[in-house]
Amino acid sequence: MPAVSLPSHIPLSEIEAARVRTTGVALRTPLIRLNVEGAPCEVYLKLENLQAIGSFKLRGAANALMVAAPDVLKAGVYTASAGNMAQGVAWNARRLGIRCDVVVPDHAPQAKLDAIERLDARITKVPFDRWWTVLVEHRFAELSGHFIHPVSNRDVIAGNGVIGLEVLEDLPTVDAIVVPYGGGGLSAGIGSAVKACRPDVKVFGVEVATAAPLAASVAAGRPVSIDYQASFVDGIGGKSLLAEIWPMISAVLGGSLVVSLEQVADAIRLLAQRNRVIAEGAGAASVAAAMQGMAGKGKVVCIVSGGNINASTLGRILLGEVPAASK
Repeated sequence: MPAVSLPSHIPLSEIEAARVRTTGVALRTPLIRLNVEGAPCEVYLKLENLQAIGSFKLRGAANALMVAAPDVLKAGVYTASAGNMAQGVAWNARRLGIRCDVVVPDHAPQAKLDAIERLDARITKVPFDRWWTVLVEHRFAELSGHFIHPVSNRDVIAGNGVIGLEVLEDLPTVDAIVVPYGGGGLSAGIGSAVKACRPDVKVFGVEVATAAPLAASVAAGRPVSIDYQASFVDGIGGKSLLAEIWPMISAVLGGSLVVSLEQVADAIRLLAQRNRVIAEGAGAASVAAAMQGMAGKGKVVCIVSGGNINASTLGRILLGEVPAASK
């Protein structure tokens, strides 16, 4: 496969065009204050878990499919995803009346697999290393159709960037934004929007300690591989950074904040108990970082990226446990 080339940032004009294009398809999600006392900063929640599929992934998928030429979509689409991007592509494919296939890693939680099937997409489950190869190679030979990369797709990143515009409009005095870091598409989009409009606002990626390739890469000054460990925080983390996303991430992010599984579980409980918000591990990681003071003082916006969590996993967390990897 030819090398994928991405710019150092997504131009603001492309993000603004994505907002116009996806209006009426993606929800403009609310920004609310976290109901908690004694926090090290003012914590605000950008509730992307309220999208129709329970995740921000609806935005980038919608923009990418709406930009693609009809002839390109005739044979259908497919993506590689642990669950949320699969739902985003499947939801939009069903809306457009086209076929959708998804390649998922073998640790994908059942809640997300069930949701994918409800959206009429066909699932191919493969070992994690094989799934990661699809992300690196931008193809899966066993499937046909138009491949929508969950991270390194310029139109996907532009769609994600609309979140950054909404945050700046709803809270002009924001000091920092904390973004769950999976493959980097959400961070790159929000970082591009914020850098263009408010370069004084800090944008951080947040990772869980069992899967933090961004932190390791920032420390090394280049993309590096890590010893990835699957956990109940299935929506973020990987074995390495995608090489093509590194230049953009390096330009628009202020670094990586790393939280523990225990801190993420605490944040999930906090969101449920104090704001009646259901977040998956990835969605709560940003709140975990803010509550530890990692994003500094002042007004910190936490992107609650998704709420697709197994009921059994949520139940155990609410009882005070730290679950193993989702099943």
